Amino acid sequence: QVQLVESGGGLVQAGGSLRLSCAASGGTFSQYPMGWFRQAPGKERELKAAIDWSGGSKYYHDSVKGRFTISRDNAKNTMYLQMNSLKPEDTAVYYCAAFMRGSTYYSRDRVRYWGQGTQVTVSS
Repeated sequence: QVQLVESGGGLVQAGGSLRLSCAASGGTFSQYPMGWFRQAPGKERELKAAIDWSGGSKYYHDSVKGRFTISRDNAKNTMYLQMNSLKPEDTAVYYCAAFMRGSTYYSRDRVRYWGQGTQVTVSS
């Protein structure tokens, strides 16, 4: 059983930056592809970025490409999401997720473990 705990959310002005962290415990973090989802009020939870077990392959949704950077430190059992040039439409609860080991694609139905979420609010 892997536990995931997000941190780093908060309130920021448009154009600002935040760095989210996801700390994993209770399992072998390096075996899992990881991702960041977000869910805005009244909307579905959507995948915004993902990273393979080694950090060598990354995926970004078009809405965050060029502004967000996903990374991981397997020695620290931690994943990060650096968010720059934030926009009001980035406001959402951000969830850390561990995908099933060996996943070759990333989607909600491939998530094995979820974090509890952290709120990000971007003011205009």
